[in-house]
Formats: sequence, C-alpha cells, structure tokens
Amino acid sequence: MSTVPTPKAQVRVHIRWMIRRDMPEVLAIEHQSFEYPWCEEEFLRVLRQRNCIGMVAEQGERVVGFMIYELHKSKLQVLNFAVSAENRRMGVGHQMVQKLVGKLSSHRRTRIVLNCRETALSAQLFFRVEGFRASQILREHFEDTGEDAYIMQYYYDESVLEDRAGMPVNRIAKQLEN
Repeated sequence: MSTVPTPKAQVRVHIRWMIRRDMPEVLAIEHQSFEYPWCEEEFLRVLRQRNCIGMVAEQGERVVGFMIYELHKSKLQVLNFAVSAENRRMGVGHQMVQKLVGKLSSHRRTRIVLNCRETALSAQLFFRVEGFRASQILREHFEDTGEDAYIMQYYYDESVLEDRAGMPVNRIAKQLEN
C-alpha cells in the first residue's frame, strides 16, 4: 500500500452574503478551526457595524466556509476566515479569497490586509500562495495568548511592492519568500 496521500478533489462553491440563519454552521466551523474561537455575540457585534460584511461558501445546502471583512477607504481588512476541516485543501478558501480580490480596484480599495497568528503556519502558507506578503510584525498582538501577529497584505497592483523595494525586509517576509 502507498503512504503518499492522494490530493482531494476540488469543489465548486456558491459564495453569498452571510445571513442570520447561517450562524449555527458558521459557529461550528469557527469552533473546529480555532483554539480561541469567536462566540456568537462577537460575530453579531462585528456584523452590526455598517462597514463589516460576512460571506459564506455554500456547497449544496451546507455552509463550508465563511469570511468576515471590513470595508475601509483604501483597503479591505479580513477579520475572520475559516473553511470546515473536511473541505480544506479543496479550493474553497481560494474561491473565497478570489471573490474578495475581485472587489479591489486601482481607484479605490487597492489592498487586502489581515493579521495572522505567528503559530498559524498553515494559514500563513495559504495566504502566501494566494499572493499575500508579510509586511510587519505586531508584538504581543493577541490578548488571549500574547503571541505576535504577522500583518499580511495583498496588493491589487503589484508595482506597489516594487516601490517598496528599498524598504527594510523583516525576517518573516524573507522566510515566506522562499
């Protein structure tokens, strides 16, 4: 018998706005995905803000992923993002990120920003593959653990990165480049 894992099949999902009825499935994905998950009150508090949007990825009648993001004048900030364990590495996260990338333009919102835990290596690698770059370290950012956060950014126009070429590069950006 072979011990090499076979790649999972890619799935197509329907991405739509999050509605109140999605909350039980979103919470289940949140709790299976994070050691320090958001509670329902945190989701509702964030989603009540006028500049916050929730989206879900649906396969059939089932929610298999979600993303919460915030609209700012010149950027989109991802606040929370997860895919159900059984649907990871099947293209669901990629489709959701591409939906968000499609909201960028050279005229208004030109980048996507998110904070990634230093211990979340799989998330760091996922976002790296999606075209995000680590740009800064926030020391002791997460109150629950005191761990650092890496600010990762995706730019609509890659030439912005070339303009920053003379700037100092931190060690995480170097590591993620390899």
